[in-house]
Amino acid sequence: MGARVTMTLVCTECSSRNYRTNRKVTQKGQLELKKFCPSCKRHTVHKETK
Repeated sequence: MGARVTMTLVCTECSSRNYRTNRKVTQKGQLELKKFCPSCKRHTVHKETK
């Protein structure tokens, strides 16, 4: 089993922290997902933050 780290996803448009997720420690790059933002009331790109 690989180690996993928990992170928060932040909206790129309004900077609100909406989602929490986890990923493998060995994964390269920063996670970007298109998710629904309740503040913007539409789907926007969310980036990983600590």
